[in-house]
Amino acid sequence: MNAIGDARLIVVKVGSALLVRSDTGAPDQAWLSDFAADAARLRARGQRMLVVSSGAVALGRGRLGLGRRSLSLAEKQAAAAAGQSLLMRAWEEVFEPLGIHVAQILLTPDDTEVRRRFLNARDTLETLLELEAVPVVNENDTVGTEELRYGDNDRLAARVAQMVGADLLVLLSDIDGLYTADPRRDPAAVHVPVVSEIGAEIESMAGGANPGHGSGGMTTKLAAARIAASAGCATLVTLGRRSSPLRAVEEGARATLFQPRTTPAAAYKAWIAGSLATRGAVIVDDGAAAALRAGKSLLAAGVREVRGRFGKGDAVVVRDGAGREIGRGLARYDLEDARRIIGLRSDAIEAALGYGAGPLIHADDLALAPSVRETA
Repeated sequence: MNAIGDARLIVVKVGSALLVRSDTGAPDQAWLSDFAADAARLRARGQRMLVVSSGAVALGRGRLGLGRRSLSLAEKQAAAAAGQSLLMRAWEEVFEPLGIHVAQILLTPDDTEVRRRFLNARDTLETLLELEAVPVVNENDTVGTEELRYGDNDRLAARVAQMVGADLLVLLSDIDGLYTADPRRDPAAVHVPVVSEIGAEIESMAGGANPGHGSGGMTTKLAAARIAASAGCATLVTLGRRSSPLRAVEEGARATLFQPRTTPAAAYKAWIAGSLATRGAVIVDDGAAAALRAGKSLLAAGVREVRGRFGKGDAVVVRDGAGREIGRGLARYDLEDARRIIGLRSDAIEAALGYGAGPLIHADDLALAPSVRETA
């Protein structure tokens, strides 16, 4: 499939069943080494990658002698705490020989659902990518509860793809894509190579979770694909238990591609424009208004006034001096700090606040009003 070769930014979800050997409970270093070489191949041609990795609980079981029995929530959290260092060590050992640094990122649902934390997490991930590191993301199981968890890393991977504006989400599975029925039970099941929309017919094809270390089955992968599609990101489900699974797909191995309905940038801006309640307003001068209409970020130097009660990450309306709406965006400063930097040049913000977060609203976080888009 061309989906991998054409993607600018890829999120790959790797499950416990791939990472952890079923016979020893230790990391499968042979598989991990092949995957790292596969990832390095994509990086060499200019593509960027994040990895969403399961495995901490599975590795922690062995370290703490918990065996394969069912664990309580407290035991799962203890296993995650004990296994997370083993998980990162396994990733480091396969990427470092290739000259690639990895970086651990642990997320909770609030990090993708609360806008202030969303922006902070996104900035960290984007900075790591700019520094040419591979972020290795996992759910922070040590502090999660059954009521406040992603539930599985398929959904977490979709949220991460949404956060960073990825073009492609790859879910490495124990099966090579979606079938009309479970091929392990129905010999007449037919592979589905491309899905343009996830409706009732597609949902009826999904089964439950499979036995082993992992917690997700095809149902969770469809849920993840739906989240990704709404964010403009395609999803590829393919067999992970083979050497260099990404190369295998590019060379013709079977997979299922779930197509997005829009682009990542368009989906993100539609979310800002139509799904968020605004908590304030920013009035800008004529120069800033013209810059925004041209696709630039909103700098503090061009702000005349701020109103309302907004915090960092909240949505605000941007208006020109005549009161016309230019657009809506996510503020990178709260109301009080925004007031303190009105009219300041960017290089003076850190002296005024003790920190600097760049523009008041970044162009990526600004959705222009329809009337502005039509005349731009």
